[in-house]
Amino acid sequence: MPLQPTSFPDFTATALHGDQNNTNSSDCPESDAWSWLNTNQPVYIVLLTILGIALNVFVLVVFCLHKKACTVAEIYLGNLAAADLLLLSCLPFWAVNVANGFDWPFGQIMCKVVNVGIKMNVYCSIYFLVLVSIDRYVALVYPMSHGRMRKPKYAKVGSLLTWSFGLLLSVPALVFREVQNFPEYGINACYLNYPNNTVELLCDGMLVIFSFIIPISIISFCTIKIIHSLKIQSIERFNAEKTEQKATILVLAVLLAFLICWVPFHVVTMLDVLLRAEVLGGCHLENVLDICNQIFTYLAFLNSVLNPILYVIVGKNFRKKVSEVFQQWSKRRAATSESIRSTLSSTLKTLT
Repeated sequence: MPLQPTSFPDFTATALHGDQNNTNSSDCPESDAWSWLNTNQPVYIVLLTILGIALNVFVLVVFCLHKKACTVAEIYLGNLAAADLLLLSCLPFWAVNVANGFDWPFGQIMCKVVNVGIKMNVYCSIYFLVLVSIDRYVALVYPMSHGRMRKPKYAKVGSLLTWSFGLLLSVPALVFREVQNFPEYGINACYLNYPNNTVELLCDGMLVIFSFIIPISIISFCTIKIIHSLKIQSIERFNAEKTEQKATILVLAVLLAFLICWVPFHVVTMLDVLLRAEVLGGCHLENVLDICNQIFTYLAFLNSVLNPILYVIVGKNFRKKVSEVFQQWSKRRAATSESIRSTLSSTLKTLT
């Protein structure tokens, strides 16, 4: 596809894996859909950012201010909210970039930092779901024999390791992302400048394997076992497991939302890797994958807004926490007001 100022570089590529960074022209004509996409990208990103940041901050505030310590599942879900918040904090820079005709105005350092933040969300969010799936699996399938493994201190260590692992897998974005001047387009583009096609395919293959194939396999195994265990408990009417069941239903809802939002993106990414490895070919397929990359990236980013909504709609325990936090806040406010009135009353008595 010939590169045009309005479509260079592709937002999906620049944000996640750089599949449009090849500046060589091809014989494939550009699709008319690019103009519509590039016009509506900034508005969508801004709305997503405002709504997502407000909702995820609300979730983190509830988890942090609640008087009771977070459970293992809540620690993982809180870290998932933090990962979503990281992504949403980076997206406004891309909204400005797209609105600016893909002329990056923030410099080399921010080019690397913003893209590392986006890439970390891709890896960290899926692995926090892996951890919470394993926790639900252990809680329901092996509640007695492996109960010692489900301790908050282990969850915190697991979360720290997940952040470290996400940062490690984001190193290619840190190394290869750079700002380069393209005088033929009149822009300074923030894009992935891979040294050769082999390194590009290797990095994209790593994205597919570590952010999709491996974690989805683990999640699928745990989910099947969890659903089977829930069916057994429903038949046998285990009242003692009601709390675990409520937490598990929330986790399953979050997992389903993640799969709906992210699976299409990863499928298109795998097809794109095969296309650039010349296993697949054709202008029509190339144009379709380019457009699908755009649309499915937006669908994937929407997941960062859906998660906190699901906590409120599905999570009965979370709604209970919200109610208790507001009660705590009301009591503190009442106590503060009473203290102020008492102080004023004492002061007036002293003056009179």
